[in-house]
Amino acid sequence: MTDFKYSFDDKRYHTLNYHLKNTFNEKIFKVALDAGFDCPNRDGTVAYGGCTFCSVAGSGDFAGDRVDPISVQFEKIRSNMQSRKWKNGRYIAYFQSFTNTHAPLEVLREKFEAALEIDGVIGLSIGTRPDCLPDDVVEYLAELNTRTYLWVELGLQTVHDSTSKLINRAHDLDCYLEGVEKLRKHDINVCSHIINGLPQEDRKMMMETAEAVAGMDVQGIKIHLLHLLKGTPMVKQYEKGLVSFLDQADYVNLVCDQLEILPEDMIIHRITGDGPIDQLIGPMWSTDKWNVLNSIDAELKRRNTHQGIRYKEKINA
Repeated sequence: MTDFKYSFDDKRYHTLNYHLKNTFNEKIFKVALDAGFDCPNRDGTVAYGGCTFCSVAGSGDFAGDRVDPISVQFEKIRSNMQSRKWKNGRYIAYFQSFTNTHAPLEVLREKFEAALEIDGVIGLSIGTRPDCLPDDVVEYLAELNTRTYLWVELGLQTVHDSTSKLINRAHDLDCYLEGVEKLRKHDINVCSHIINGLPQEDRKMMMETAEAVAGMDVQGIKIHLLHLLKGTPMVKQYEKGLVSFLDQADYVNLVCDQLEILPEDMIIHRITGDGPIDQLIGPMWSTDKWNVLNSIDAELKRRNTHQGIRYKEKINA
């Protein structure tokens, strides 16, 4: 094993599980919720149609049901967790579906405060876009940050504006950097989302996105695998030959290369992704998530390497 210090479970990267257990001294679970919001590139605020990869659930395919109040969604998911194997622990309310700051401040306040009132909830994770951070919302997030554990999960996906246009992202890299700056002025933890396998992107471009995130003032990252779901606009791009699936071996090697260039203290919230199997077009190997995770662990061990090793080499050069 290397001298990598952010692990108690033989991981060679700084897992969210490690961070949370060291912060709270117990198991912390994320409960994915759907607060009923929309997205600005779906409703015409900045565009129509949404990101081409996004499902009808707004990338919240495993979240609660938006017809239920926040407290009801939460209890249904918590009961399901406890009926399986997790009996004890506390929770982060994860506002996952669609854009969770795309609403008037009073609506956001109602949803977020309802979650914080639930017994056992110790914090919030709020998924949103960099173009949905008006000053009044940022001020409220800053206030939340003083009284609860808070992450803002900010969708980047790629640093390449040509790809952003192709996937109908409807914002550019400069907008993203401005959003990060707004949040970091208030010491709010930011988790950047990136996607490997976007249309027309090669390995070099995917590495450039990870390298850019490594240099940002962000505290966490989610590395997603592009998975194509039925009914998404990307299906048409796939049929035109604009989308090709990464194979598992290439994905594993890519993620390991990306982990090596990220700072050691950047928290890794996710290193793969999957979708509902009944809606999935590909890649089908993504459905075996544990195999993917174990393969990444095995490759890092084979290399005798870890998160941050090449980042340290770069800054020490």
